[in-house]
Amino acid sequence: MRWRRVQRALAAGALLLAVACRSGVGDGGGGGGDSGGHTTTSQSKPPGHWRLVFQDDFQGSKLDTDRWATCYDWNVNGCTNGGNEEKEWYLPGQVSLEGGALTLRADRRTTRGSDGRDYPWVSGMISTGRDNWDARPRRTFTYGYFEAAVKIPAQAGMFPAFWMMPASRYVPPELDIMEFFGTTQRVLMNVHWRGMSGFVQQAEKKYGPIDFPARYHVFALLWKPDELTWFVDGVERFRLTGAQRVPQVPMELLFNLAVGVPQVPPRSVNSAQMKIDWVRVWQQ
Repeated sequence: MRWRRVQRALAAGALLLAVACRSGVGDGGGGGGDSGGHTTTSQSKPPGHWRLVFQDDFQGSKLDTDRWATCYDWNVNGCTNGGNEEKEWYLPGQVSLEGGALTLRADRRTTRGSDGRDYPWVSGMISTGRDNWDARPRRTFTYGYFEAAVKIPAQAGMFPAFWMMPASRYVPPELDIMEFFGTTQRVLMNVHWRGMSGFVQQAEKKYGPIDFPARYHVFALLWKPDELTWFVDGVERFRLTGAQRVPQVPMELLFNLAVGVPQVPPRSVNSAQMKIDWVRVWQQ
């Protein structure tokens, strides 16, 4: 999700690492198309001995605030990710539950943030983090298998993401299980870490093209001490090895619908929705 301090470090001259993986390199190519026209959103369990340590099926009519915050850790009557120059101000009213799914809704509505700036959009997010820096995170994770069934918006100018950031104030690392950056047809999977030189580095891969907004897709990450593996609808799409590249710290889990990165929505777009059917975390 390009955490704000990571973005600044990258702008200062971070090194982009080109990574090869078992499922190929680059954009994922033609093999990434829909093969059968059907995607299940049923929960899966990674092979081996795993236990379910966190889950939410988003049943009922209200968000479980014992599990989820509705802002970043720097929440002050709302929040945003200022380093990305995003156009939204996150508010709890933009998060809702209906029909067994959670909706993060972005609306074109100018709002004055607690930072004194006017934001042309309001939107929603959820996090297992804290309500503010003085509180304790609700839940953090170190290693595991993370998966969620997500339906992204079709509208241009949206930046949906399912990702993880450190529970401390120190970044990187950052794990992007999925994000859609400037396109709805190719999912971006990446990791940020600080190299031996002190510069922020990243490895990434895109997979597609697929009409992702057409239905729910299951995005997953297997995080081991020396390896990261990304999955889309149960199929491995990216693998990265090397303990120096892999986060070794407790991290929070987040979903958010940012607006205006890398381009602002056209005038014809006034709202958009990101839906989450369920989320699971497994650990050994």
